Amino acid sequence: MKIALSFLRRLSRLAQPLACVAVLHSISSQAAPTPQTLPDQLIGTAQAFLEATVADYLQRSAIAGRHEIDMNRLDPRLRMPFCDQPLYASLENPPQPIGRVTVRVGCSGRSPWSVFVPAQVRLYRDVVAVARPLARSSTIGFADIRLAERDVGQLSQGYLTELDQALGYKLTRPVTADQILTPNHLERADVVSKGDQVVISARNSGLNVRMPGEALSNGAPGEQIRVRNLGSQRIIKARISGPGQVEVDL
Repeated sequence: MKIALSFLRRLSRLAQPLACVAVLHSISSQAAPTPQTLPDQLIGTAQAFLEATVADYLQRSAIAGRHEIDMNRLDPRLRMPFCDQPLYASLENPPQPIGRVTVRVGCSGRSPWSVFVPAQVRLYRDVVAVARPLARSSTIGFADIRLAERDVGQLSQGYLTELDQALGYKLTRPVTADQILTPNHLERADVVSKGDQVVISARNSGLNVRMPGEALSNGAPGEQIRVRNLGSQRIIKARISGPGQVEVDL
């Protein structure tokens, strides 16, 4: 009986270190979870990529303006496997990094994966705006327009960046104050009216003949109208080159 008790005591002393090792191993396992890729890492990678991509796009396109990037939030519970390679990023859509964009962020390591990160890129430029309400068919002058800073990513109908692009043109529709002018708002204003006396220039490579004429219709620069030659009374077609000026080819 005494021998049995002595053996049990020795066995108990041997088991205590083993139990401590098991407990330490359990604690160590709980303190070192499997590495993961978190949402903040995905957003950071996408934002750094967009900053570089937008800067390159503006430089290549010679566009003057300032930009802002707003990253959309991802689900904070999202957990992607740890990547043994640096994360990559690419623009999924649209082709230019302006407006609503989607960036693909992914891992090309041993266990590939990818995630789509949405964002909003705002590009602010000075564009042509209307200074006061104007009626349809108004001819635009300096007092009618101004430059205003706008997010051009929101201007899906297009825009103008220089006042000269609108000056002297005629409006195809009424506009209100602060409205942004688009190419669809404009058409060339007539510089010749029916009944105007015009100068007809007839030219070829070595000859230039000028003669008086009468416009038989209205027209803008570049348009072709009917003109009466006041010398011969013949009616010809001529292209308007400027106020009171038309041209024909010999």
